[in-house]
Amino acid sequence: MIRFACNPPRVNAEAIIGRGLPTLGLTPETLGSPLSNFGIAVNNDMAVIPGRELPPPRLSYKAGRPPNVNNGSWNILDVKFHVGAAIKSWWVFVVRDGRQVFGGPDDPSLMGIWRGFGEKCRKSGMSLGSTPIMLAQSLAPPGPNDPSRQQALDQIRQNIKKHISEKGKPTYILVILSHRDNYIYPGIKKICDVELGVHTVHMLTEKVLRDANKQDQYFSNVALKLNSKLGGINHMLDADSLKWLMKGKTMIVGMDVTHPGPGSIEGTPSIAAVVASVDDTFVQFPASLRCQETRKEMITDLAPMMVERLQTYKAKNRILPDRVFVYRDGVSEGQFNTVLEEELPKMLDAFKRVPVGTGPKSKPYRPLLTIIICGKRHHAKFWPTDSQYASNNGNTRPGTVVDKGVTAVFDFDFYLQAHSGLQGHVKATHYTVIYDENRLGADEVQQGTHTVSYLYARATKAVSLVPAAYYADLACERGRCYLNDFLSVDDKVSTSGVSSKGKGKGKADKEEEKKRVFESAKKAWGEGVHPDLRGSMFYI
Repeated sequence: MIRFACNPPRVNAEAIIGRGLPTLGLTPETLGSPLSNFGIAVNNDMAVIPGRELPPPRLSYKAGRPPNVNNGSWNILDVKFHVGAAIKSWWVFVVRDGRQVFGGPDDPSLMGIWRGFGEKCRKSGMSLGSTPIMLAQSLAPPGPNDPSRQQALDQIRQNIKKHISEKGKPTYILVILSHRDNYIYPGIKKICDVELGVHTVHMLTEKVLRDANKQDQYFSNVALKLNSKLGGINHMLDADSLKWLMKGKTMIVGMDVTHPGPGSIEGTPSIAAVVASVDDTFVQFPASLRCQETRKEMITDLAPMMVERLQTYKAKNRILPDRVFVYRDGVSEGQFNTVLEEELPKMLDAFKRVPVGTGPKSKPYRPLLTIIICGKRHHAKFWPTDSQYASNNGNTRPGTVVDKGVTAVFDFDFYLQAHSGLQGHVKATHYTVIYDENRLGADEVQQGTHTVSYLYARATKAVSLVPAAYYADLACERGRCYLNDFLSVDDKVSTSGVSSKGKGKGKADKEEEKKRVFESAKKAWGEGVHPDLRGSMFYI
């Protein structure tokens, strides 16, 4: 399916003109067209619109020559993280599920993994204080009476809790899985994120042992995530690239909501995430997570979530931001007014709840607010008319901006392609500024959004969606792990002990059942992420 649909831009354009128009009867040769009766004619050529290409920002690391950005990506050989995290202690937890990959703790392949990864972390600028403590757990196999692997997860929980009680919490746990299970992986994330408050990173043996020549790159990718989880800074942008954000104390916010899929129990909550930067590097984005009414797109608890983000910013800087830029993902054009009617008042209410000072003359807090909607679910794709402006695969190049021809007449919107299209026909992100007290100019918001797209912590390349919105999406996905028993279930049995489909029941019974499922899910969610992790990018 992917190979069939993954066509380069030229092939798509030729298919639209050569096959699409005749099929729909929209060519001049078509006689008796209903459109012609109304005086409507369709041009046989693609619409030609103006665009421009923005330059990439300059990147900086702690040591080594600044990387050369080429086609939206760069190499990090012989460079160190701008700020490396400090690891006082770490554990390696081998989960034996099914096929036995390692013979024991002294297995050369296993030792090669943790030693190789530890060395990669050191070379990247992280400090590792000691040799890791080794843990292992052989899991009970899945059975008909335990489809969601609760027995296996109880074994994992008891093993980790026992070692914490004996040795104290590690800085993080490196979990090595033989394969990605639909229950074990999210189960471990919930145990460590919610119950125990310990950072984890996972490796799959089928990936790390597949190709020895690619192992170093695999370790590099995991090290990028680990350093960000532990509060480090992988790379930064130069001062010129951040000028638009440095006109005052600025906080960038990302928001998203994820909904239960078709295989979930009816009544399962949706999950909302709000992430926000904490300083002038715009690299660390701690998150607030909530579960809310099923399939509701507007964020119910936005006010307290924004308060949490502002308080974290103040704790870090001893001052509140003067400007707040919100990148809201996941809403359609038809919901723009709903955001202004429902979410904007909650943001303004959050500002009122944050105290500026303690004195009687302290003024109420009111930063300048800008709200930008990010949209990927559109059908606009671009193709360069001149090959000198095309990438190797025929796509427009990273940094391409279109704000005329196909954009709205009265709205402040633009299409930005910050990333490089690896295959197929690349799609730009559609950004729409729906509320702007900061009076941002087109150049400012377009170039600014483009430059911060190079700050995504998990990759050495620009990303298609501004990182704040990307992180909010990742945080929502992590929240799904905490409700996994409700999202990945057998059609016949639900976690709450009632039928997930409600067959043979009336509307009132179904609604009551949904309420029971929702309450059961909220109970499983509990207090959410453990307090020890709330100030970090635990979700990345």
